[in-house]
Amino acid sequence: MKKSLFLLSILIFLIKPVKADEGMWLPQLLGEQVYADMVKKGLKLTKEQLYSINKASIKDAIIIFGGGCTGEIVSKEGLIFTNHHCGYNAIAAASSVKNDYLKDGFWAKNKSEEIYSKGVHAQFLVKIEDVTDKVNEKLKGLSKEEVPLKLPGIMNEVAKKATEGSELEGRVNSFFKDNQFLLFVYERYKDVRLVGTPPESIGKFGGDTDNWEWPRHTGDFSIFRVYMSKDGKPAEYSADNVPYKAKYFLPISIKGLKDGDYTMIYGYPGGTNRYETSFGVKLKTDVENPSLVELRDVRLKFMLEEMKKDPAVKIQLAGNYAYIANYWKFFDGESKQLLKYKVYEQKQKSETEFNTWAKGKPEYENVFSEIAQTYSVWSPYAKQRVYIREGILGSPLLAYAANLTALHKALANSNTKPEEIKAIKNALKGTYEKFIGEENIPSDKNILGAMVQMFYNNVNPSQHPSEIYKTINTRYGDLKSNDTYKKLSEIVFSNTLFLNKEKTLAFIENPDTNALLKDPAYELANAFVSNFNNNYAKYFTDFTNKNTVLNRAYLKGYLEKNKGKTFYPDANFTMRVSYGHVKSYSPKDAVKYSHVCTMKGVMEKYVPGDYEFDLPQKQVDLIKAKDYGQYKDAATNDIVVGFITTNDITGGNSGSPVINGKGELVGLAFDGNYEALSHKIAFDKDLNRTICVDIRYVLWVVEKLGGATNIINELDLRKM
Repeated sequence: MKKSLFLLSILIFLIKPVKADEGMWLPQLLGEQVYADMVKKGLKLTKEQLYSINKASIKDAIIIFGGGCTGEIVSKEGLIFTNHHCGYNAIAAASSVKNDYLKDGFWAKNKSEEIYSKGVHAQFLVKIEDVTDKVNEKLKGLSKEEVPLKLPGIMNEVAKKATEGSELEGRVNSFFKDNQFLLFVYERYKDVRLVGTPPESIGKFGGDTDNWEWPRHTGDFSIFRVYMSKDGKPAEYSADNVPYKAKYFLPISIKGLKDGDYTMIYGYPGGTNRYETSFGVKLKTDVENPSLVELRDVRLKFMLEEMKKDPAVKIQLAGNYAYIANYWKFFDGESKQLLKYKVYEQKQKSETEFNTWAKGKPEYENVFSEIAQTYSVWSPYAKQRVYIREGILGSPLLAYAANLTALHKALANSNTKPEEIKAIKNALKGTYEKFIGEENIPSDKNILGAMVQMFYNNVNPSQHPSEIYKTINTRYGDLKSNDTYKKLSEIVFSNTLFLNKEKTLAFIENPDTNALLKDPAYELANAFVSNFNNNYAKYFTDFTNKNTVLNRAYLKGYLEKNKGKTFYPDANFTMRVSYGHVKSYSPKDAVKYSHVCTMKGVMEKYVPGDYEFDLPQKQVDLIKAKDYGQYKDAATNDIVVGFITTNDITGGNSGSPVINGKGELVGLAFDGNYEALSHKIAFDKDLNRTICVDIRYVLWVVEKLGGATNIINELDLRKM
C-alpha cells in the first residue's frame, strides 16, 4: 500500500463522526475531534484513561470472554460480569438434573464454591501495533489474484514472529478490506470459574418472543472469575491458583440514568459489512437470509418439541438451541429492514456516483462491472450452499458423518503420511465426544428427514446429488411424500455406527473404507457434500477470491474519492468503543418507547409455568413486597430492569460494559432492537438502539434473590 493511502486510513479517525452515534472506533486511534465530540456529549475522562499502554486504563478491564463475547473486570480480584447467554454453555456444562443451575441459578458464597468452566478463556489486550508496511512488503511482487491466497499466511507469519519466545498470542487483523493491517497482542487466562448466575427464567426471561424486541425485561447477566498462578501468570486450572490481580477494574454506579445521559460501550464487536455492495445486499435479501431462516425455523421446532418434554433434554440442547434461535430471528429482521429502508437502492446510488468519479482511472473504472460478473456466475449456486451448511449439516448426525470425508480422502491417497492420518483420527475423536454428548436422537431424526426433503423441494434439481435421490426413491418411495423421508431417517438412525460410542471409536482407530461407504449416515452426508465440493465449490472459491480483490480496490478508491470525510473500519472482533446517549424513540406513528423498562413490566408479562415468561416465586414475593433496597430508581420508584442507548454495537459486544461519562459501569449490553436489524450493513441513525440490562437490576438479583452479599461486598459501588 502506498504511504499516502496508509496516512489516509489513519487520518479518517481524526475527523468528527459522519452520523450521530454511528461508529465502532479503535480506542487507541481516537483523534482530537472525535475525542472532543465525546467530551461535548458528556465524557469526563482523559484519552489516557480510556486507552493506555503505559498506564492502567479502561482497556485493561475489557476482556474477550469465551472466544465470542465480551466481559469486564469489576473487582480487584478478577470478578467478571458478562451476559447470561455468553455464560450459557458453561452454566449448562456445570448443570445436571440434580443440580440444575440453568433452571435454579447458582451463587458461590465463597471462592471455594466457584466452579471451574472448562474451555472458557479470558483474553486481555496487551498492545496494538500497526504492521501495514510489514504486510505490504511481503505482498510485493504478487499479482492481485495471488493476494487473497497468500495474505492469510502472511498475516499469520507476521503475528507469529511478533510473539515468538513468549506466552503471548498475536493476531493480525485486516481493516478497510485489506488496505490496513494492525497486530493485536493478547494474554490468555485459561482458569475461569463460574461465580453466579440467575435462573434462566430471569436470564432468558421473554425467550424467543422478546428476542431483539424493546421493551425487554431480561436479566441477561452471569458472573465469573479469572484465576492465575501464584506467581501472577496465566495457568491451566489448578486448585492452587489464586484470583487474578486486576490491573484495572470498573467501579459501578447505582445512581441511575436519565434520558439523554452519555454512554459508551467497550467491547469486541464481531463483524459488520457496511461497505458491502448492492450486489451483496441483493444476494442476502433474495437468497441467503430467506433460506437460512426457513431451515432454522424447522430445526428449532423439532428441538423445542423435545426440550419441552424432558428437563435433561432441555439442558442437553440448551446451548445449541439458543445459538440457532438468536440468529434465526436476526436474519429474518435484517432482510425486512434492508428492504424496508431500500438499502439496495442506496448502495446502487453510491456505486453510480463512484463509477462517474472512476471514469478515466484505470485502477477503478471497471471495478463494478467486474463485481457484477462475479455475482452473476456465483448466484445460481448460492442457495445450494446455504442448504448444505444450514440444512443437510444442520442434522448433528450428518454433520459429524461429514467430518469423516477427511479420513476417507487421506486413506485413499497413498501419499498421505502416517502422522497426518493420526492427526485426523485425534480430531475425529475429539469432535465425536462433543457430538455424542449433545446428540438428541428424536429431534435429529426429524431434522434429518426434513432437511433432505427441503433440499429436494427447494434447490434447483440440476444441482441435486441425483444418485442419492434415485436411491432414496428406490428404497423408500415417492420423493414427494413425507413418509419417504421419515422412512429414510429411521433406517439411517437404526443402522449407522456413529450412535454407538464403542464401535465408533474402534472404527476411527482402525478405519475400514468399505465399512465407511456402507454406513447410511456417511453415505447420505457424503453424497451432498461431495456433490457440492466436486461440482460447485470451485465457483464459490473463485467468487470469494475475486470479490476480495475487487472490494479491496473499491474501498481504496472509495476512500480516495471521499478524502476528508469520516469513515471507521468494519467490526472484526477487535477492541472498539462506541459512544452515544440513553435515548427513547418512536418506531412508528403514535408510538413512543421510554428509555427504561421496570419491574412493573416484568410482572405484566409474568405467566406462571410459562416456558418463556415464568419467574422464581421468591422474585415475585420480593416484587410484591417492594423489597428493592438501595437499587430502587428515584424517578420511577421501581427497579429499572433495562434501558436503551444509541450506541453502535453488533454481535460480539454481548456482555460489553455500558459506561457513563465518569468511567463507571451502569449496565451490560446484550441486544439490539428489531427496527434496526439492518445494522451489520446499514446503521440507522434514528432507530438504532442497544438494549442493556441495568446494573442495579443485576445487583438486586445478586443480593436480594441470590443472597450473595459476598459478591456485592467485592464491588466498588458509587451512589453519586
